[in-house]
Amino acid sequence: MGRAASDARKLDAVATGPMLAADGRPLKASLNRALRAQKLRALALIAPLLLFILVTFIAPIADMLFRSVENQIVSETLPRTVIALEDWQETSQLPGEDAYAALAYDFMEAAERREHTRVGSRLNYETTGMSSLFRQSGRGIDDVGEIYADQFVALNPAWEEPATWVALMASERWQAEAAETETDTALPRFELAPGIADVLPETADAYRSFARTIMSEDEDDPRAEEPWNTVYLALYRDLLAGTGGYDGPQAALLNEAATAVPVFEAVSVQAQFADINEDWADTEVWETIEAFSDPYTAGYFLAAIDMQLTPDGIEAQPEEQQIYILLFQRTIFMSLMITFSCILLGYPIAYLLSNLPMRTSNLLLILVLLPFWTSLLVRTSAWKVLLQQEGVINDILVWIGLVADDARLQLINNQLGTIIAMTHILLPFMILPLYSVMKTIPPSYVRAAKSLGATDWTAFWRVYFPQSVPGIGAGCILVFILAIGYYITPELVGGRTGTFISNRIAFHISSSLNWGLAAALGSILLALVLALYWLYDRIVGIDNVKLG
Repeated sequence: MGRAASDARKLDAVATGPMLAADGRPLKASLNRALRAQKLRALALIAPLLLFILVTFIAPIADMLFRSVENQIVSETLPRTVIALEDWQETSQLPGEDAYAALAYDFMEAAERREHTRVGSRLNYETTGMSSLFRQSGRGIDDVGEIYADQFVALNPAWEEPATWVALMASERWQAEAAETETDTALPRFELAPGIADVLPETADAYRSFARTIMSEDEDDPRAEEPWNTVYLALYRDLLAGTGGYDGPQAALLNEAATAVPVFEAVSVQAQFADINEDWADTEVWETIEAFSDPYTAGYFLAAIDMQLTPDGIEAQPEEQQIYILLFQRTIFMSLMITFSCILLGYPIAYLLSNLPMRTSNLLLILVLLPFWTSLLVRTSAWKVLLQQEGVINDILVWIGLVADDARLQLINNQLGTIIAMTHILLPFMILPLYSVMKTIPPSYVRAAKSLGATDWTAFWRVYFPQSVPGIGAGCILVFILAIGYYITPELVGGRTGTFISNRIAFHISSSLNWGLAAALGSILLALVLALYWLYDRIVGIDNVKLG
C-alpha cells in the first residue's frame, strides 16, 4: 500500500507540475535565488574586512616571500653580459673580448640610466668591493671605445655628425615621424632601419640603446647628439667581421671605414676596463656576476642560514661571519624563557584578580593595564636606569647587603636584561587571557572537591588548573609570537648577546638596505613560528585555547 501511495503522489506531481512560489516561479528555484542573494549580502558585509586583510597582511607577506628570491636586477641591467657569460666555461681564466664588449654596452646604458650603482650594491652583498668598483666604472665608462671614435673621425669627419648615424641606423618611417614632430613634443620611439641589424649587429644594438636612452632619460634628440664611444667600439668590431656587401644609406662611407679598420690602432676591451679599475682583470668579479645572473636565486636564503652561493657551489660562510643560526637559536630560547617567566608571574596575579571582590579586582586590573598607557620607549628606557650597574636595583642589593659594592650584578646589555624588560612589557598579554578564563570557572567546583575530602593542593591541581589551561595556551601564543618579533627592547637593553634575529632584519631594512636578506630572514622566522604553532596544536590542541 505504501509503495502504491508513493507512486500515486509522484503521478500527481507530474500531472500538476512543480510547486510554485508566490511570484509564479518554481519554489526550488526561488529558494536557491534567495539563498544566493543572502550569501551575496553577507559577502558584501565582510568584503571591506577581506580587502583590508589582503592589502595589509597577505600582500606584504607575498611581497616579502618574492623579495627573498628575486634577483632580476643583474639580468635586467646587464642582459648582454649575462648572455655572453653563458659560454664562459674556463672560470679560472678571464672571459673573452665578447664578454667585455657586452659589458661595455650594458654598462654605458646603465650608467646613463643611473642603474649601475644598484647592481654594484646588490653584488656587494656577495663580494666586498663590488659597489665601489661599479661606482668608479660608471665614471670611467665614457673612455671605453674613445680610441676608435677618434680614429673614425680622423678617417672621415662625417662620423662625428649625428645626421650620418641617423641616416645609417634609423628607419625611414622614424625619420619622417621625427621630422613632423613639434619642438616641444616627445619624439616617437626609435626604430632601426630594416636589415641594418643583419649587417652591423653590435652597432645596431648599441646605437638603439643610445638613441632610446637619451630620449627617455635626457629628452635629447638623436639627430643632434653624437653617439657614445661604445657605439664606435661596436662599429669597429662589426667592420672587422665584415659588412657583407652593404649597399644601403651611407654605403660608401661604411665601405671606406671597412677598408681602414684593419690598420686602426687596436686596444682590447679588457685592457680598457683594466685602465678604469684593475679589479676587472680579477676572475672573482666575473664569477660573482655569473653566479648571480639568474633572475631568481637561493642566495639570500643560503646567507640566512650561514651558507653562501659560490661559482663552485654552496659553501659555508667563513666562521667569523656565521651569526644567523646563532641568532635564530637565541631568539627561540629567549622567547620561550620570556613566555615561561610570564606564566610564572602572570598565573598568580590572574588567580588573585579572578577571586577578589569585583571592586578590588577592577582596581588591580587598572594597574595591570597601566603599562599600556605608557610609551614602550619610556618603559624600556626606565629599565635601562633600573638595571645598570649603578642603577636602582644594584643600589638596593648593595644597601641590604646581598651584593658587595665591588661585585655589582651585570643585569643589562645581555640576555638577562632582555628577558627581564620584555617579561615586564609582555606580562599583561599573559594576565588578561588567564583572567578572562579564570573568571568563568565556578568557585563551587573547588568547594565541591574539598567537601569530598580533597586538600587545597589537590583541589587546585585536579579541578581548577585543568580548567585554566585554555587561558595559559592563549597567553603563551600571544606572548611568544609578540616576543619572537620584538626588536626595540632588545636593541636598547640587549647589548651584543641579548639581541634577536628581528634586530638584524631591521638593520638590513633600514641601514644596509639588503632587503632580499631581510626578506629571507623574515620568511624563515615566519616558517619557524608556523612550525611551532603546528607543534603546539599537535601537543596541546588549538581548540583548547580560549580567551574567556
